[in-house]
Amino acid sequence: MADTDTPSHSASFGLARSAGLTAAATLTSRILGLARDQVLAALFGAGNEMDAFIVAFRIPNLVRDLFAEGAMSAAFVPTFTRVLTARGRHDAWRLGNNVLNGLLIITGALVTIGILFAHPIVGAYAAQFASVPGKLELTVQLTRVMLPFLMMTAVAAVMMGMLNSLHHYFVPALAPAAFNVATIVGALTLVPVMPLVGWPPIMAIAISAVAGGIGQIATQWRSIRREGFRYRAVFDPRDPGLGQVLWLMGPGTIGLAATQVNIFVNTLLATSQGTGAVSWLTYAFRLMYLPIGLFGVSIATAVLPAVSRRAATDDIDGVRETLSRGVSLMLMLNVPATLGLITLATPIVRLLFEHGRFLPADTAPTAAALRLYAVGLIGYSTARIASPAFYALRQSRIPVTVSFCTIGANIVLSFLLVRAMGFRGLALGTSLAALANGALLMLLLRRRLDGIGAKHLAVALVKITAASLVMATVVFGVEHGAETIIAGKSLASQSIRLALEIASGLAALAVAAKLLAIAEFGEAMALLRTRLGHSRAGSM
Repeated sequence: MADTDTPSHSASFGLARSAGLTAAATLTSRILGLARDQVLAALFGAGNEMDAFIVAFRIPNLVRDLFAEGAMSAAFVPTFTRVLTARGRHDAWRLGNNVLNGLLIITGALVTIGILFAHPIVGAYAAQFASVPGKLELTVQLTRVMLPFLMMTAVAAVMMGMLNSLHHYFVPALAPAAFNVATIVGALTLVPVMPLVGWPPIMAIAISAVAGGIGQIATQWRSIRREGFRYRAVFDPRDPGLGQVLWLMGPGTIGLAATQVNIFVNTLLATSQGTGAVSWLTYAFRLMYLPIGLFGVSIATAVLPAVSRRAATDDIDGVRETLSRGVSLMLMLNVPATLGLITLATPIVRLLFEHGRFLPADTAPTAAALRLYAVGLIGYSTARIASPAFYALRQSRIPVTVSFCTIGANIVLSFLLVRAMGFRGLALGTSLAALANGALLMLLLRRRLDGIGAKHLAVALVKITAASLVMATVVFGVEHGAETIIAGKSLASQSIRLALEIASGLAALAVAAKLLAIAEFGEAMALLRTRLGHSRAGSM
């Protein structure tokens, strides 16, 4: 396939359908995630307790993101798929049990070390918390309670990988919803109880996080058993498949770690920016992560098994076609999302979070961080698609090298920008590093595959950007007009205004896409219809 070729419609339809199934479940999880954040914001605002919880959860959450959406998928899915294709389910289940038990041993050791040395570990990256009485100690206490979440994440990630390889996308993507449900229920029921037993209210959220980890396993258990998997407490370190997975996970973790390590660096630097900075950045990043989860991770989840199957049969044309279609579909969804978040940051944050202990004084800095995080949205999503492809192609050295460069660039940018812009500079530095990460991965992937439909992608990007600018202009105008016509700060008034602004923006986008003949717009609409439940499950 030449570099200017356009991927086939059948491949596009299959990819959109599979990504749509993942996005349907991801949408449910992300909506529940927003509800969780709303509850936490109302109960704890952006104060010391919330700062402590966010920092305490950063380590297990870092590992969760790497396992569930990163190194675990990149290392396990291609290997499991090859075994499944070449040797059948019996050997595939044997590999699954070996990997699962191996990860339990590794994460169990990490949890034990973390609990024993929680104080020096937390003190190393949140030393500024010691200046607020009790804040560092609370962070250490919360860290010890939540560390077992690592082991549950490992089990859930292996189950997710097996199900994805067997063309199950909805249930694995829905599993994180259990975490959000557990957090919401715990916040509403356990927070009032904690002071009665002498514990701080935020401890209820830590306990709920662990319960949510158990829920992620339970959500997937029925589906994996139906496929024939049975857990066996066996571990064979000589299994070549296990060795390959663990060998790939090392560089895989590094190769896919850039975004998460950069967020970790942000958290570390934000602890020196005063009370609230950690929380503002976290609330903003979670809002920005909604389109990443819906359109970046969901498309990547659908792309990886397809690329792995094609790579296993040396079908390079098929690999090239699948990746090109995945990236173009992602652009159609994420370029408008980027401009939408930048334009509507303040009304979105105000509507979702400005309740209870989350004050108007918290809305402005959170919205500012959201705008700057949104700048890197395309970079985050591109890396989610491109980086795992290298592992499917057995080219692990490339994403590892790129990740090291990206992390280094982010650290330098963050240190420079935080001095000039305060906590806002941390969001901008992460976004610039993410854009560099995605662009470099695509350039190297194009070289590795001798083309990736670059001309098609460039034309699509120009057209999509033009249509998105039309959308943003209309939204900006409607936003200012709506504030005059529908005045007031009530929840109903804010909801009506935001709904009107989003609806007008989508209408403008649709008209512009039609006039510009953007083929990806129809594919994106098919994905969105699938996500809303109007399509049935199907294989790629």
